[in-house]
Amino acid sequence: MDEKNRIHKFFLNDRYIVLDVYSGAVHVVDSIVYHILDYYKDNSLEEIKEKLKEKYEITKIEEAYEEISTLEKEGLLYSDEVDTKNINYNSDNVIKAMCLHVAHDCNLRCKYCFASQGDFKGQRLLMDLKVGKRALEFLCENSGKRRNLEVDFFGGEPLMNFELVKELVAYGREIEKKYNKHFRFTITTNGVLLDEDKADFINENMDNVVLSLDGRKEINDSMRKTATGKGSYDIILPKIKEFVKKRGDKDYYIRGTFTSYNLDFSKDALHFYREGFRKISIEPVVTSPDMDYALKEEHLEDILNEYEKFSKEYIDIKKKDKEFLFFHFMIDLNQGPCLAKRSIGCGAGSEYIAVTPEGDIYPCHQFVGEEKFKLGDIFKGITNVEKREEFKKASVFNKKECDNCWAKFYCSGGCHANAYYTNNNILEPYKLGCEMEKKRIECAISILANLE
Repeated sequence: MDEKNRIHKFFLNDRYIVLDVYSGAVHVVDSIVYHILDYYKDNSLEEIKEKLKEKYEITKIEEAYEEISTLEKEGLLYSDEVDTKNINYNSDNVIKAMCLHVAHDCNLRCKYCFASQGDFKGQRLLMDLKVGKRALEFLCENSGKRRNLEVDFFGGEPLMNFELVKELVAYGREIEKKYNKHFRFTITTNGVLLDEDKADFINENMDNVVLSLDGRKEINDSMRKTATGKGSYDIILPKIKEFVKKRGDKDYYIRGTFTSYNLDFSKDALHFYREGFRKISIEPVVTSPDMDYALKEEHLEDILNEYEKFSKEYIDIKKKDKEFLFFHFMIDLNQGPCLAKRSIGCGAGSEYIAVTPEGDIYPCHQFVGEEKFKLGDIFKGITNVEKREEFKKASVFNKKECDNCWAKFYCSGGCHANAYYTNNNILEPYKLGCEMEKKRIECAISILANLE
């Protein structure tokens, strides 16, 4: 990475912010430091004073310059690139998370569904108990010394096979002792089949719940229709409101999708908030550019402006209501996991897998049905080791587009599935997604700078 690109600076929400790429240090600075950095690497102090003397006092320039020099010496600005030769991601092939497709069927027919309205381009199937039990055993057997394991009951619509979900939760608790593991169960549902009994079981047994709805009634109903072609909003909203009320302080997210038809997606987030939801995620659709609802280059400016606009509203709400969370405005500035993990992201195809109703293994739920991405099955294990190695090597260090990107250790190179479906190559990031992610990171950091 070019030396000047080792930092990224931006002004947003009344804060001047400088990010050091390799150390991860984030600095909220005053305007003089911010402007000196435009010249710092290519000019001497005397030249910088000459350039900025009309704007700032000379003594202030000298003090700010010294501050920058000190940060550089301490490795908090323009820090050196990391040596990637010794980074060995998941050398023991430990699997820690599983997306368990208990139903390849759905009671909705969402236009943008990557799962082909629930059947993943195959037969409509429900997982049986034998496959489900073996999947949990497989995860335990392939998780090494890791104790905490993640299982997401997924579909299609998993509530269409809810008796199996209940049986697998019970079986999971049974084998935890045998393998010295602990399962964190999650379920992702559209809520159509939610009733009091299901809600009580989910609230008691699921560590997290993802509830799918797109926001305002007209937005949701244009995309998320029932099998009979009617809108789903009026069916789902009262059920998930009651569910969340009962859930108390346990984790959940209400998850929407925005398309070219709701580039003003902050209105959908605020609609959720007004309806009583506090934990919200609204994801950009990724689909063929031929679809009328696709996001395209021509929409990008509006999308980035919408994130900025919403970040200002978000700050105002957060000052009054600390419980309000927007998934894409959450960020860990303590750097969290090690560099190897931050360079690879979700771990799809290595630490994270998806299992179909038949027991086939894929890198993640979005690759299910793509035969060349099949890794093996839960009975014979991972047999396509070459494909697994391909995913293990799909880090920011092996993606050309990431070389000079300041955001690479926050986005981890982006979604492999989005890269493949837009560029036919998991090593070539989805460019529109990159620009959106960079803006979300800037918004998230500027929000923290305002709230802390």
